[in-house]
Amino acid sequence: MLFSGKLAILHYDTPHFDVVQRGDYVLCAVTGERISLDHLRYWSVERQEAYRGSIEAHAAQVAGGAANLRRSD
Repeated sequence: MLFSGKLAILHYDTPHFDVVQRGDYVLCAVTGERISLDHLRYWSVERQEAYRGSIEAHAAQVAGGAANLRRSD
């Protein structure tokens, strides 16, 4: 079922995630890009963050979370 571009709220666990609020996508914690739930493969259980791919997941892990990657200008 499609939810017309609605943001989903998930609880990330290992090796799956639970849908808290139905939607079509989540946002990458690093890039802010939409990630279709069908394509979501990377997330942090500890930080409850979703990542677009392995590069973003690794960067967030090294930084101690995606919030630490954001520059304050």
